[in-house]
Amino acid sequence: MDDGPGHAGQEQDGEPDDGPGRAGQGQDGEPDGAPAPRPAARPARRRGRPARSAEAGPGTREQILAAARAEFAERGYDRTSVRGIAKAAGVDAALVHHYFGTKEQVFGAAIELTFAPALTMPDVIAGGGADVGERMARFMFGIWENQVTRQPLLAIMRSALTNETAAAVLRGLVARQMLQRVAGELTVPEPEFRAQLAAGQLIGIALLRYVIRMEPMASAEPEQIIAMVAPALQRYLTEA
Repeated sequence: MDDGPGHAGQEQDGEPDDGPGRAGQGQDGEPDGAPAPRPAARPARRRGRPARSAEAGPGTREQILAAARAEFAERGYDRTSVRGIAKAAGVDAALVHHYFGTKEQVFGAAIELTFAPALTMPDVIAGGGADVGERMARFMFGIWENQVTRQPLLAIMRSALTNETAAAVLRGLVARQMLQRVAGELTVPEPEFRAQLAAGQLIGIALLRYVIRMEPMASAEPEQIIAMVAPALQRYLTEA
């Protein structure tokens, strides 16, 4: 039977005619409707490690610490965040976690630096003597009367008064780095209690004078305060 130039379903050369490609396949030989290959997934970032674009450089830790001190001083503990510290330091937040860990740990590092001048008190009272109370008072008021050292200390005190986490960090630092060492210099009964009594006297005065600014304490001359508080400190530190 004559079906024309070629049989149905065949081209003139006798090969089956499936059009541009075989049925069910595209021109590249892949099945019709096959999904396009997905791009290779990027390797997951390891938690706690900064991305390559945020790698640390020389002085990065100190830069973050300086920004943290400024943020805590300006905003207090509650309103300061790791993200805010990172922004102020000009680094990725991952670097803050990398160097310090949590916000609480950043705060601990920041206040230890702020309290560094006060932490040398044990050296000031070493050896005791008849004027040890006066030496302690002069040392502490020398720090409080200095504008540069006073402002960061005030910020820490305000944070500790309003936030229990901040108070716990400060309590641990003062007990470990200062009061225990002061107690170690004393030769009286209950030395840790005596050291706390002396510290409480000075902190209470600082709170009234510099934070609450209660008169006449706020405007009294430092020498007047030292003259009146030194005998009380002397009694705490030396009398059995």
